Amino acid sequence: MLDNNIREQIISLINREVVPAVGCTEPMCVSLCVARATELLGCRPEKIEAHLSANILKNAMGVGIPGTGMIGLPIAIALGAIVGKSEYGLEVIKDLTPTTLEEGKAYVAANEHIDICLKQGITEKLYVEIHCKADGHEAVAVIATDHTRFVYEEKDGEVLMDNRKPAGAVAANNDIRLNMRLVYDFATTTPLDEIRFILKTREYNFRIAEESKKANYGHCLGKTIDRPLSHGIFGNSIFSHIISKTASACDARMGGAMIPVMSNSGSGNQGICATNPVAVYADENENTEEEQIRALILSHLTAIYIKQNLGKLSALCGCVVASIGSSCGITYLMGGDYQHICSAVKNMIANITGMICDGAKPSCALKISSGVSTALLSALLSMEGKCVSSVEGIIDDDVDRSIRNLTSIGAEAMNRTDEMVLDIMTHKGC
Repeated sequence: MLDNNIREQIISLINREVVPAVGCTEPMCVSLCVARATELLGCRPEKIEAHLSANILKNAMGVGIPGTGMIGLPIAIALGAIVGKSEYGLEVIKDLTPTTLEEGKAYVAANEHIDICLKQGITEKLYVEIHCKADGHEAVAVIATDHTRFVYEEKDGEVLMDNRKPAGAVAANNDIRLNMRLVYDFATTTPLDEIRFILKTREYNFRIAEESKKANYGHCLGKTIDRPLSHGIFGNSIFSHIISKTASACDARMGGAMIPVMSNSGSGNQGICATNPVAVYADENENTEEEQIRALILSHLTAIYIKQNLGKLSALCGCVVASIGSSCGITYLMGGDYQHICSAVKNMIANITGMICDGAKPSCALKISSGVSTALLSALLSMEGKCVSSVEGIIDDDVDRSIRNLTSIGAEAMNRTDEMVLDIMTHKGC
């Protein structure tokens, strides 16, 4: 068993990275920053200027905003000013009512209150800068590097807080640095009562999957997989149940359901993908509660580990990361040991590396389904003693180096891809 200090650091890390969020985390991050700037201003803004990094723009353009029936940043910004509370974090607009929604729609429709632009000259992929103005006063709030991390606040030219890093400096990160062995040892040896909290991910992310049955959210992928025609193709099986339960949760989240999910590393879809496949498999395979808890910890902590190297936002689709986590969890539930789990990771990296992120949107359910399908395949192959070897592609004999190869591609090599994706998204029809 790991010593107490290491266990406490890892538990603290999980509790920071696995948190509730209402709706897509990028527009909610912007809404959160608007809420804080509005609080600093002390009144409803007459003008809101949003200066955003390219990745924030990309992930916020085409996604439904919870409880509104609307898509994109303008309504998220308006509601951040009208009903948002920064103390709620990524659940910033959970106090939304029909009355405040109508106020938000009118604020957007006036077409004079909100300006949204790309922030120039920054290196951070996660950056939100909000200027709120009214009656000759101005307040500024900035979030950077993490969806809820305020780094700068200003009111009428007076700096109230400044934790921005100097140009060229590397932001301090005091989180414990993970590796695959540490992730596995923590998940499999930590006393159960210390990690039982992870069952909250199942509670939250199953609940939104059930909500998806009540309406036609997004592309209804989850409901489609559950229909008789699909059962004739995919079977009424553990596989189809996993795809349905995972895609349904994504359908509802991307479609604007006003229900929180338990996110992972700033992404609700990653939280869903790290949770639902593992929990469904555990239920249908009749694993014990302890096995399910440890598998969920293994899945979520693997995703956190990979994101430590990749960064919160990148050109690489987050379902790649979370699906690797769920493959690890499912492999464990199949009776796999550390070597089986390392094989599952390598099998995953050999298969779905390179899947691009082209923004948060209803069709994310399709990518999640692809990732989860690969997770099951990779787990099965590993349990059969099959593993992609180091003479193939980007796979290394060492699992941690294989992960670094994946994250190097996502964080560095795909930067030009990211630029081209945003250019395509912002110039459609031109």
